[in-house]
Amino acid sequence: MAAVLPGLPGAGASPSDRGADGVRAARTAFNKAIAEADAVTIGKILAEDTVLVAGTNSAVISGRAEQVGVWEADFADPDRLVYHRKTAKVTLSPLYPMAMETGTWRGSPAGNGTDWVGGSYTAKWRLIDGRWQVEAETYMTTGCGGALCDD
Repeated sequence: MAAVLPGLPGAGASPSDRGADGVRAARTAFNKAIAEADAVTIGKILAEDTVLVAGTNSAVISGRAEQVGVWEADFADPDRLVYHRKTAKVTLSPLYPMAMETGTWRGSPAGNGTDWVGGSYTAKWRLIDGRWQVEAETYMTTGCGGALCDD
């Protein structure tokens, strides 16, 4: 089978050229954008039809515009949580310009490591116009600490 179908973004590139390093760099940029309350950068990392399933309440947030709006509202809250995702593994498709990322996430108020919530996640990325973009993310909450644990 061909590594990538002709005419698709990434055509002619090997899976290693499309690279796990590119996905990891995009995740690093996403983490930085969250920490810096930079919704514009987040919008550039999200595919137009992206879907997010939240960890605690399983809310579904569909589309780039809706997700950026949620981030903007979150950034306006002075008591917001700062989320960080830590990539454990990136698996590249041998057929198409896409990747699956798995890892752990944690959210805590800035400067407060005692109060936190976190868990595991998976994200599907696609190379679109030469940039890795998130098509789907699913989060599962598996732990908490301090004031962020339910009594």
